[in-house]
Amino acid sequence: MSVRRLLALGLVASLTAGCTVYEVAPGVYASAPVSTFDRSWSAARDAMLEQGVRVTQEDRAKGMLRGTRDGIDVGALVYTQADGSVRVEFKTIGATRVDPSLIERISASYDQRMGR
Repeated sequence: MSVRRLLALGLVASLTAGCTVYEVAPGVYASAPVSTFDRSWSAARDAMLEQGVRVTQEDRAKGMLRGTRDGIDVGALVYTQADGSVRVEFKTIGATRVDPSLIERISASYDQRMGR
């Protein structure tokens, strides 16, 4: 073999030796799970919106949602209890006789979103 051929083979070998192919390891990949608080917060907010409540105030740090519909003030309180479970409470204040079943519909929407 000529010196040129040896140099060419050496060059090709050195170039291909530096190439690395990375493959994805087999398995199931999923995004990080949504926390129980986050899921409950979203379900409470979406339940209020679904029932026509205009959300006027949100304070995630305090777990408080407030809104209004037809003169009825609606509040939701979402908080983590000592045992790690999440509790959600809904309240209506004001002209509730305009729509007396609003609180029940919000609660039912929340339960449906939580798979209950």
